[in-house]
Amino acid sequence: MASALTELEQAKNRYGEGCAEAKLALLGDLERARLRSARAVARLHGILCFLRAYPDDAWVLAQAERLLEGFHRRADLRRHRAALADSGIAGTAIHYRFFWPTLQWLARRWPQHLALDRTDKEPLERVRAALPLLVTEAERAWLKASGVSAFAALDRFRAPGETDAVFLARRIAAMPGDDFTREAFSDAIDAAYQLKPGPDTPSRTHARHAAAPAAFQKRPLHRSRPDLAEQIALAPRAVREMSRREGERLIDLARSVMVTHARDLDAFAYGDPRDVRIVDDGGGLGFMVNGVVPERRALVAGSYGFLTLHNGVPIGYGQLDLVGRTVAIAFNTFESFRGGEAAWTFARLLAMAHHLFGSTYFSLEPYQLGHKNAEGIASGAWWFYYKLGFRPQAAEPRRILAQELARMEADAHHRSDRATLRRLAAWHVFFDVDRSRPAGQVDESELGLRVAGVLAARSGADRERGLRECGGEAMRLAGLRSLRGFNADERRAWLRWGPLVVSLPGISRWTGAEKSALVRVIRAKGGRRDADYVALYAAHPKLGPALSGGLGHGGRPSARQGAPWVPARG
Repeated sequence: MASALTELEQAKNRYGEGCAEAKLALLGDLERARLRSARAVARLHGILCFLRAYPDDAWVLAQAERLLEGFHRRADLRRHRAALADSGIAGTAIHYRFFWPTLQWLARRWPQHLALDRTDKEPLERVRAALPLLVTEAERAWLKASGVSAFAALDRFRAPGETDAVFLARRIAAMPGDDFTREAFSDAIDAAYQLKPGPDTPSRTHARHAAAPAAFQKRPLHRSRPDLAEQIALAPRAVREMSRREGERLIDLARSVMVTHARDLDAFAYGDPRDVRIVDDGGGLGFMVNGVVPERRALVAGSYGFLTLHNGVPIGYGQLDLVGRTVAIAFNTFESFRGGEAAWTFARLLAMAHHLFGSTYFSLEPYQLGHKNAEGIASGAWWFYYKLGFRPQAAEPRRILAQELARMEADAHHRSDRATLRRLAAWHVFFDVDRSRPAGQVDESELGLRVAGVLAARSGADRERGLRECGGEAMRLAGLRSLRGFNADERRAWLRWGPLVVSLPGISRWTGAEKSALVRVIRAKGGRRDADYVALYAAHPKLGPALSGGLGHGGRPSARQGAPWVPARG
């Protein structure tokens, strides 16, 4: 059956006369096969997911879905279950050091399936040190006197039927303070968890937006290089705003996708079900786009997570960080779908950002290009985006680029080595479709330094007093008499923005209309949809230049500008 698997692997990307029939015959053979290795089982699973995302017709789709539905019952999967752990295949376990919001979500949804990973001994001392802060005084005395291990203590503390991981999560949730404090506490423990398989636990096998209409691949996959400017000008077919209930289901899908790929993305972990949209791009391609709950939004940027969907199947994910008409993009295609249409999908993502948020200036962060990202270096990501039209702005990468282009001119076989790719990838690259309008860049880490200076000068350690004083002064500067009518999220946004407002150069000379527009911008930061804030920020004539005020970093990565998602840790 190895030959049938190889044949199907080669045939999955072919479309046209006779291709569907060939795939169906091979699927029939492989349904009855007993594959000899875990790698072969994983390869078959990946092919089935691809065919569900890019089916030739209704028969191929039905066969792929039928095989996926029963995949957890395959004898070869059961035989290689241990070796297939962390593959995301239904019926296999997932091990990961889940961050606080994901840990909470899993503990609520699948409490019987979530446990501490007792094979990972490294975090044991941190778990043991944290326990006295989570139990009663009498229990603390016993812990101190007994010297019992972390696992033995948890087994004594937890209720019958309650797992050790759920006990830990619930005790952290009961701690005094706010959710930021609890998050810091949980992530400092950095415990290792295991999500055991269950009928509806997250899996790549069953990940699909069920409401997506079936779409069939009637033409060969796009292999040519798209014209980005041309594609960005073409609007998606439709945009649908989802109800809160639909939004919750889609954010849960996104969280499940992250769990099965051993990753975490704050935009999904703190996704706002009130701000979810489905963008239908036609031909089976779509994007689920979601905002972030107000208390977790970035100070200046508007942040949106997205799932790339094809025929309803998640084929990738990423994040958009929006400041005015500028958007920093993190884009990832899952391994099973990299033989698809990555360049065209990326072009349509840019079109979606343009038509949904008004973005015209696109930035790729260094991680995307290979900075501290071995996979990006191995794939030659920097040249992939260069060939699409992205260019560095800073002098150093432009110098390296000129040298490489000269070498390629002299030797058609020259390829950049890994060291050169790493040097190039240390800088942002950009694509601009509207050079008539300046695109300001704001580095939130630099703004944080500005806020630190304001608060240090005014209140030192008493940050709360400093924020209150800055909020009051900001109201006077903006001509705002009171915050009457502001809801709790809008008031929080005003408090957070206070130090920035008082540091804006020349604000006292702004017109009344410009000050009123500033109030609307800040209030929208705590509003229902971060996109409204993005639009108001972009429309303000003076706010962007006043905030950037020489803070542009020329494309060099800062502390914030690393990976927008968290890769697997182990």
